[in-house]
Amino acid sequence: MDFSRYAVIGAGLAGSAVAWKLASAGHEVTLLEQQDSPAGARGSSHGSARIFRYPYPDPHYVGLVKRSAGLWSELESQLDEQLIAPTGGVDFGARRSPALLSEILEKQGIENELLTAAQAEQRWPQLSFDSDVLWQPQAGVIDAERTVEGMVRLATEAGATVNLSWEVSSVARSARGYRISSVSGQQVDAERVVVAAGGWLPSLLAALELPESFRRALPEFQVRQEQAYHFPYRDPTLAWPVLVHKTDAIQTYGLPGGRDADFRGHKIAEFNGGRILHSAADQDGVVDAANRERVVEYVERHLPGVVPEPYAETTCIFTNTPTEDFVFDRCENITVVSPCSGHGAKFAPLIGELAAAAAAAETDDAGRALLPERFLTPWTSTPGEDPAP
Repeated sequence: MDFSRYAVIGAGLAGSAVAWKLASAGHEVTLLEQQDSPAGARGSSHGSARIFRYPYPDPHYVGLVKRSAGLWSELESQLDEQLIAPTGGVDFGARRSPALLSEILEKQGIENELLTAAQAEQRWPQLSFDSDVLWQPQAGVIDAERTVEGMVRLATEAGATVNLSWEVSSVARSARGYRISSVSGQQVDAERVVVAAGGWLPSLLAALELPESFRRALPEFQVRQEQAYHFPYRDPTLAWPVLVHKTDAIQTYGLPGGRDADFRGHKIAEFNGGRILHSAADQDGVVDAANRERVVEYVERHLPGVVPEPYAETTCIFTNTPTEDFVFDRCENITVVSPCSGHGAKFAPLIGELAAAAAAAETDDAGRALLPERFLTPWTSTPGEDPAP
């Protein structure tokens, strides 16, 4: 029977970050991943293109991005590899509120520029703008897959064990803490468990031996099978920013497509435009034709610098909460980590630092005190309450 002080479930951006931070602090760590590789294709962390950006209408998240940025620099230094390619970014649309975003960034000392639509189109003739535009030069494109691979490598160099093709079926109390069982009958014992299962979290929660009061207090997790499309550049010499565009009709995001789309087109997706699943296990990888049509129509209106015919397309998993906030919490030495709603990638090293500190604290209360309060579930245990089976 294998034993570790910590078992981390899920080797995407969140789980690999936690394993790296725990192992680097000298702890025994076993990282469990159901796919045959970290950042596997059925999760939320595969591929080479995720957005790093500062603008949020909520100052709290802007502050977290600032904290995360320094940790990204440290991670790149440790790996001797660039993980975020600088491109700058634009935010626009009546419902994106560029002026408000600019004001929030100004208060936190983050460089930005507010442009009229005409000024922005002079700078980026490949884009068509329908409002004032916020330009933020420190935005960029995260290579998610290489980030995961790098953090897993650092974790293993620090002594962590990685078990692939290891699908968790249950987490139950044991004499040494918890016994994690796989669907194939393997078992790992651990004193403490970190659950970073992404789109599998909603179905996995039932397999965790947790008090019912904690389970009830968690927000509803909604899993979507999202779609993303790559459109070829008309002029490949132009520099393209990442973009977030929000109107009454559609909310989209876009970014240079990265190596998994041959660097020759822009990746565009409708935010929360995919079908709702019970769990990531229910995904079929089939792109919805109606969604493709909506995105192509959007590209025809707003991206004159690309050919409005996708040369590549893919699906991916989003796990949403009703407020689009993250969930971090700890209960009885199980730490639940869900950097949800399609905007967690930019926080990966910070997520690892926060969750590792919470998991390593001596008590649940001490661990919860190390997490951002707004990401905690408002639960209270009932004396004598039995955990759910």
